[in-house]
Amino acid sequence: MPTVAFHTLGCKVNHYETEGIWRMFMEKGYERVDFDHDSDVYVINTCTVTNSGDKKSRQVIRRAIRKNPNAVVCVTGCYAQTSPGEIMEIPGVDVVVGTQERKNIFTYIEKHQETKEPVNGVSNIMKNRVFEEMDVPVFTDRTRASLKIQEGCNNFCTFCIIPWSRGLLRSRDPENVIQQAEKLVEAGYKELVLTGIHTAGYGEDMKDYNFAMLLRELEQVEGLKRIRISSIEASQITDEVIDVLDKSEKIVRHLHIPLQAGSDTVLARMRRKYSTEFYKEKVTKIRKALPGLAITSDVIVGFPGETEEEFMETYNVIKEIGYSELHVFPFSRRTGTPAARMDNQVDEAVKENRVHRLIALSDQLAKEYASQYENEVLEVIPEERILDENHPELLVGYTDNYMKVQFEGTADMIGKIVRVKITKSGYPYNEGTFVRVMEHATHAGEKIVNQ
Repeated sequence: MPTVAFHTLGCKVNHYETEGIWRMFMEKGYERVDFDHDSDVYVINTCTVTNSGDKKSRQVIRRAIRKNPNAVVCVTGCYAQTSPGEIMEIPGVDVVVGTQERKNIFTYIEKHQETKEPVNGVSNIMKNRVFEEMDVPVFTDRTRASLKIQEGCNNFCTFCIIPWSRGLLRSRDPENVIQQAEKLVEAGYKELVLTGIHTAGYGEDMKDYNFAMLLRELEQVEGLKRIRISSIEASQITDEVIDVLDKSEKIVRHLHIPLQAGSDTVLARMRRKYSTEFYKEKVTKIRKALPGLAITSDVIVGFPGETEEEFMETYNVIKEIGYSELHVFPFSRRTGTPAARMDNQVDEAVKENRVHRLIALSDQLAKEYASQYENEVLEVIPEERILDENHPELLVGYTDNYMKVQFEGTADMIGKIVRVKITKSGYPYNEGTFVRVMEHATHAGEKIVNQ
């Protein structure tokens, strides 16, 4: 039996697609082995969001070539899409496929085996207008399943390379989304995370269909308990979406709404197309519809030209909004983006200092948010055991409002919906005690326990 090994760099979408590529290999009779083992084929799914993503990708590619010089080394993903020439120059790389036409990987492998020449299968992504279907009905190691609903982005923010690696926005056919959701529920998953490159932009390329309509259809999927939206832009929180969230029994009370900056002048330089005022209005509106809503966000610190005043504007907006968690990134000069060429790049030491200040604020806000739930009973889906010798019975999982909770329980609870009383709130995790199981085990949970 031929073997294949995978290494995935970067975001959730990449991890999702690796599972899709693995399914294709599985159907061709391959066995999956660990990346550090000897394998006939190595597939490296690369990332290009920062320059260090490129660098890490190159390191992993070289590691595979060293491990087994006779193996077929295939490189796919975003770095492969934007810089196939660079990757082809690494001696030992055999097949390069970008972020499209993945099913052709086998044709390319065969071609390489015949000719012994490296094959470059990367084509122009900007011409692609179709979502590439990939069946991902189970995940190797998760109790939450991802469901990819769209590809690409039309925004071209000045710091971001992603439209060039993923192409323009294209939505998955709603029928296929629902079918995939049903398959995942059948496999035992209780929670689906809707994911994509610009997730809530779903339907923007369609005539008579939109994201709110898709959410309504997903609500009808029997046996599905939780729907999580991986990310939504302020501009995508339409009144129709708010109405759907308000009426839904399944969409969890957690939204990730990227802010990036809380200063209008910085937002303009980023080409983010909204003002702080607009963002705050949307947040107020959505909180009215969803009491107790947890809002998480991304912020870039030290964008070119960011003054101390602009930074403080961001700092104060974040404080005012009161996020339940914040992902803080120092600005990274991604080669090929307009922001990398801008004047007034911020000094690294200044950037570092601002990052620390924001992380301290974020920790404080996260603790404040969590403290509202002390002594409350929340529903948690345990995902795994914590490897702690002193507490062998500790499980960890997330509440619907995305609080991480540790509590004592048994392995058969993994993947179920469990009621837990929060005894001690905190950040990054809360402590709780088990109250009761809401329903029977999921296959996903059983699988994890038996591994």
